Amino acid sequence: MKRILQVAGFVAIFFLGNLVVNFYLFQNLSKLFDLPINGNFYLLIVLSALFYPVAAVLERILSDWVSGIFYALAASWVGVSFFLLWGVIIHQILGQFFHVPPMMAGGLIISVTLLVSGYSIYNALQLKIKKLCLTIPGLTREIKAVQLSDVHIGPIRNHSFLRNVVEQSNRLNPDVVFITGDLFDGSSQIDEKIIKELNRFRSPVFFTPGNHDYFQGLNEICNAISHTRIRLLRNQVYQFGELQVVGVDYSYQKGYLKKTLDFLKIDKNKPTILLYHLPDGFDEARKAGVDLQLSGHTHNGQFFPFNFLVKLRFPYLGGLYKNSGSCLHVSPGTGTWGPPMRWGSRCEVTSLLLKPI
Repeated sequence: MKRILQVAGFVAIFFLGNLVVNFYLFQNLSKLFDLPINGNFYLLIVLSALFYPVAAVLERILSDWVSGIFYALAASWVGVSFFLLWGVIIHQILGQFFHVPPMMAGGLIISVTLLVSGYSIYNALQLKIKKLCLTIPGLTREIKAVQLSDVHIGPIRNHSFLRNVVEQSNRLNPDVVFITGDLFDGSSQIDEKIIKELNRFRSPVFFTPGNHDYFQGLNEICNAISHTRIRLLRNQVYQFGELQVVGVDYSYQKGYLKKTLDFLKIDKNKPTILLYHLPDGFDEARKAGVDLQLSGHTHNGQFFPFNFLVKLRFPYLGGLYKNSGSCLHVSPGTGTWGPPMRWGSRCEVTSLLLKPI
């Protein structure tokens, strides 16, 4: 019942937001192209606003190739409409100072939108490797690790994308792989092809859940990974060689991380890695004895200008941060959520070389 209410709430909010955006967008484009505003105009607005939420519900229920294509098109339209919206807004601002014939302005907006959208889709298909070298107090030997985050396995980032992620990770020959949440998108069912690809990891894998993993259903995820090398850490400490690996559940509850770390009683004399989906609580983690916190969630804004908006909520937007000997690395995400687009960010596999001081 709770998940049904979550889905219903998501559909309602997304529909209303889409309705407002699409009304503004189509109204202004209709003026530029001198198109009539009639019953068909309002029908088009409603259908375009329903496109993504309906596709999300169908994909979750059916999870076949038809619903997958429908979902991919709907998700892409969200991104395209966003770029169109910015084109209209920029035209209205510049129109206060320069006169451009309406038809020409409309054609320019659509042309630029198609170019930007095409590049953003292409950019989101490129999986980049970032290498970091960090010192961890208490280590006596080097440890090679890989961080994956926000893979969002679903109808768009499906088994073929996952195969590429696993192959890229295996090529780095890590001692361990850390997945910091949102391995699954929560928008489709987990099939055997996904489980087969997860079995290709050659190294031990530690995984802590993100918000989309809860949308997927943790029972479904536990069943899927039970025969793989993936170990799910939920408010647990696991001793992996010299490393004390701590996995904390996703939660927006204020003070949740500090409360959980205090309960876990971390040994401050051991080199400690924290896996926590949200890039929050860096100071609390440092005080609890965490040497390196690995997080995700932000997607580094995914595409401009959301990076500015996301940074208002998450100051640690992406990359490496240091404080009094402790480090926080916020992954920009290995996959994408919603529109399969990246503009000003990238899909990343992070290679971490952890060295003794």
